[in-house]
Amino acid sequence: MSHNVAQIKRVTWIGIVVNLSLAIVKFIVGFLGASQAVIADAVHSLSDMFTDFAVILGVKFWSAPPDEDHPYGHRRIEALITIVIGLAIAIVALGLAYKSLFTISAIHIKQTGWIAILGPALSIVFKEIMYHWTIIVGKQAKSTAVIANAWHHRSDALSSIPALIAVAASAINPNWAFMDRVGAFIVSIFILKVSWDIISPSISELTDRGASIKDREFIKKIAIGVNGVKDVHAIRTRKFGENLYADLHVLVDPEISVRLGHNISEEVKKELLINGPGILDVVVHMEPYE
Repeated sequence: MSHNVAQIKRVTWIGIVVNLSLAIVKFIVGFLGASQAVIADAVHSLSDMFTDFAVILGVKFWSAPPDEDHPYGHRRIEALITIVIGLAIAIVALGLAYKSLFTISAIHIKQTGWIAILGPALSIVFKEIMYHWTIIVGKQAKSTAVIANAWHHRSDALSSIPALIAVAASAINPNWAFMDRVGAFIVSIFILKVSWDIISPSISELTDRGASIKDREFIKKIAIGVNGVKDVHAIRTRKFGENLYADLHVLVDPEISVRLGHNISEEVKKELLINGPGILDVVVHMEPYE
């Protein structure tokens, strides 16, 4: 856990430096090149910084070990932070969409200068690099918040593509200057879609949604494969970050000793923890097989 936390902090701090640098560059070239799409992209980069700081502050709390008041640990904090990240992205998206639609019918829209293309071009390269690095760290740590932050990096890279196209179109032909506003609106749609993809799984987790049918069938297959288990039923699960808590009933020969039954249940638990679909802990109930 300590290694994962160190990796999360490292990649997130580097993300903060990258986001701040890109935001400054985008604001400057967007202003000099009169590109609303690039300035919108700069705001998106600043929103990435907000979520980076949320991860830096949150990892200290969600990585804390279980205690008397929180016997299952503190990973729900991670789900809350993930939702905060998603909402922050959504607010940015709605603001950009409103501004682009409000100004698209302006009579005099200044032609975009070629210098503005530097902002989205740099963003595509650096944010895609940050996405791949952060997603690797997030998957290794099984952290939904870090994975969400990785997608926030990619949303910046993806949103820079229409911004780049809009800048090029506007710079080539003055009559296409309105394309810069269209590009800003497309950017906002990209960002809004990413925000929902981030928020939805965490809402499911906070409402104690269980594992998929496929994962439940896999759990049953592992348990019923243990020597001495006759049948398995009443499998219940709940999401906890990228992991699961589970409990299930295993049916065994009613004539065996309590000690043997206990050994079978321990073997079921061991197999599920080792081979199951990301199971953090499991409770096995014994029942006589009739």
